[in-house]
Amino acid sequence: MATFISVPLKKSTEVDLVKPLSKFITATYPVGEEQAEYIRAVEELNKLRKSALGRPLDKHESSLDILLRYYDQLCVVEPKFPFPELCLTFTWKDAFDKGSLFGGSVKLALASMGYEKTCVLFNIGALASQIASEQNLDSDEGLKAAAKNYQLASGAFAHIKDTVLSMLSREPTMDISPETASTLSQIMLAQAQEVFCIKATSDKMKDAIIAKLANQAADFYGDAFKQCQYKENLPKYFYFQEVLPVLAAKHCMMQATAELHQAALADQKKRFGEEIARLQHAAELVKTVASRYDEYVNVKDLSERVNRALTAAKKDNDFIYHDRVPELKDVEHIGKATLVKATAIQNPLSQKFSDLFEKMVPMAVQQSVSVSNQRKADTVNRLVGGLREATNLCNGVLASLNLPAALEDLSGDSVPQSILEKSRAVMSQGGLQSVEMLIKELPELLTRNREILDESLKMLVDEEATDNELRAKFNQRWNRTPSGDLYKPLKTEGANFSSVLDKAVSADQVVRERFNTHCEMIALLCRSEAELSAAIPSANPTKTLQGSEVVSVLRSQLAQLDEVKQEREVLEGEIKSVTFDLTASFLTALAQDGAINEEALSGGALHTHYGNHTERVQNSLRSQEDLLAKIQTSHQEFSALKQSTNEADARDDVLKKLAAAHDSYTEISSNLKEGTKFYNDLTEMLLKFQNKCSDIVFARKTERDELLKELQQSIAREPSAPSFNVPAYQSAPSSTNPAPGSGPTPAPRTVFVPPPTQAKGTPPARPPPPSITPQAAGSAPPGAPPPGSNPPPVAPAASQAQGPPYPTYQGYPGYYQMPMNYNPYMYGGQYGVGVPYMPYQTPPAQGGYPAPPPNQQQQPYPYPQQAGQQQPYYPQQ
Repeated sequence: MATFISVPLKKSTEVDLVKPLSKFITATYPVGEEQAEYIRAVEELNKLRKSALGRPLDKHESSLDILLRYYDQLCVVEPKFPFPELCLTFTWKDAFDKGSLFGGSVKLALASMGYEKTCVLFNIGALASQIASEQNLDSDEGLKAAAKNYQLASGAFAHIKDTVLSMLSREPTMDISPETASTLSQIMLAQAQEVFCIKATSDKMKDAIIAKLANQAADFYGDAFKQCQYKENLPKYFYFQEVLPVLAAKHCMMQATAELHQAALADQKKRFGEEIARLQHAAELVKTVASRYDEYVNVKDLSERVNRALTAAKKDNDFIYHDRVPELKDVEHIGKATLVKATAIQNPLSQKFSDLFEKMVPMAVQQSVSVSNQRKADTVNRLVGGLREATNLCNGVLASLNLPAALEDLSGDSVPQSILEKSRAVMSQGGLQSVEMLIKELPELLTRNREILDESLKMLVDEEATDNELRAKFNQRWNRTPSGDLYKPLKTEGANFSSVLDKAVSADQVVRERFNTHCEMIALLCRSEAELSAAIPSANPTKTLQGSEVVSVLRSQLAQLDEVKQEREVLEGEIKSVTFDLTASFLTALAQDGAINEEALSGGALHTHYGNHTERVQNSLRSQEDLLAKIQTSHQEFSALKQSTNEADARDDVLKKLAAAHDSYTEISSNLKEGTKFYNDLTEMLLKFQNKCSDIVFARKTERDELLKELQQSIAREPSAPSFNVPAYQSAPSSTNPAPGSGPTPAPRTVFVPPPTQAKGTPPARPPPPSITPQAAGSAPPGAPPPGSNPPPVAPAASQAQGPPYPTYQGYPGYYQMPMNYNPYMYGGQYGVGVPYMPYQTPPAQGGYPAPPPNQQQQPYPYPQQAGQQQPYYPQQ
């Protein structure tokens, strides 16, 4: 019946998905079968992209299924990888832009998975339209396949129209803009409706049904025609210049088909006048299509059917019925029946789809698990930190009271057993030398981390400075995302690392000051027993307290306190050993609600697993507080019974310092080991951060080089001088340079005529434009419908908006032919030899002539662009 419209495919450059995705997997998941399985899935995804986009696709369902499976994989993989951080750049060319004579075409490169999905979905719609257009509409299977694929294409373009602006961080190329996508969706829907009309005809359904289907198809084509006509940017594509006459022709043909079947229905109801009126209108429509759009569509069969029916109806009415033929506006309107709708884009689209990353949890779940683990770590640190702080407080109080050494040193001469045990404990841990070595290593570790962090941030700063320089140089042509905006998350992460290092420096200083305070006593603890005994002052008590009740009570209280500390060590181990995983809970919440309330889920799990431990920690702290109060009271009684002398006070002071030195040594060693581990762990994190910065900077440099290359090509294609002044001698009339009245011609290039010696005469005035009488303007060209009829839509030229395509509207203003003295060889707005071209003014009451289709306009040379009419610059990357 007529040619169907299909959409060309977008083309993409090759992208390596394996390297960045595998790097993320190896950095996130531990080495093992799970990690290997995810890396194999990444390789399969990369192969699938090459199959879908790296080679020409046949117009077959199998090729479409490859695109559908790749789109489905993109939808499920997008929430499972942090694509904004991976900086994967996808480059796609405009589907309709064919580039200039000097090469190059409009393309856009974005580090956005949403952009990749949108472009793949465009190709799904385009390939579906091509497959549908290749179907054999004489078979029932071909009709079903065509209708299904046209509706799929319509749904794909409609989905792009609704989502493209939210998925992209900048203005899209014209082929995936909402205006273009909406127009393509409407065209595909109209073609699907036409296919159903063809099927209804082949199935010999009732005329009333076919008329309604055809009338609805005509409406769809009319809407598509209007969208093409009134979107300023669309006609600049040559594709839409070819589509416009097809849409206009299809609108008329479908309306003629509707009138033909409605006329048959009128004949069945004995309304012979209405039958003739409808057939006459159908004949006018097909005649217009045949005269204007014959090279685009084949209307021969429909024209013969309408003319045969009209001839028979007129003959019967003239000789038999003599029914009055009414005006078309007085007959009943034809109803409409819609059997098509755009296919909703819901995943999965392919029946053969299988999730390659089924076991990998989405990024939302990963982030929730990470935050939950941090809450768990904070809870553990709070409980364990409370226990350790209480133990340190207990040790400090006992050291200040010289306990238990005071109870062991009742003789006043020997070294107390507790001090000897503390001395052996210090020497077994490496003594003073091990602490000094750990303290010496900290600045080196700190310096190494600082250098890695500074180098990482310097890469970002340098690349951002280069981007800002190029943006200032090229202004709006430098249309990629500013580096400052792209690097905000990385800079925030770097600032967090810097803050962590500053806090670590402060903590290191506190440990160093504490070591300096107790360094002398720690060194004393590292000596032999004889040297230790000689260093401790002796004191001979005047009274023996071995059997005193106060001593017994104090020893009992100290034993109870030791039990509390031992229980505390067991409790700390139990707290650290608690494990639980909320991944399943987060996945369930995401599937049911579409969001994860991490705080509520984590809070409930923490209360369940740590509620009992929290209560036991509080009981331990209360028990210690009560025992310390009793110990202090008993110590006061013990001190009152013990004779106090200067020697005894000096001995007690040294023993207190030795006990405090042991406690400080234990704490300092633990802090230094934790600090060393912290710096080493931080080094690994900073190296990952450095790799991330290096990858994004490399990707930005590659993107920058490509954009610079495109800009250089674009600048090279631009005219260097839009206009120049014509020498005065060329504007004077002569034998080789006729007067303006004879029509503008190019200036002579090889013949030079000296100017005459006599005074130059004034050139004759330009003649006025030829007048066109209203009668001539209003006369219709051959083949056009009579003035009282409704003319069909006319496909406009690319630069002129036309009226609605409905035949029920009045005529449309067309173009006037260019004046005969028009010179195509003009420069920068100058026509002829120094004479500016005066645009033709349309008389107010003059009618319009429709312009022929674009490819019928014979032009010896392309129209040059005026200063205000240049094509808009499309950013190229």
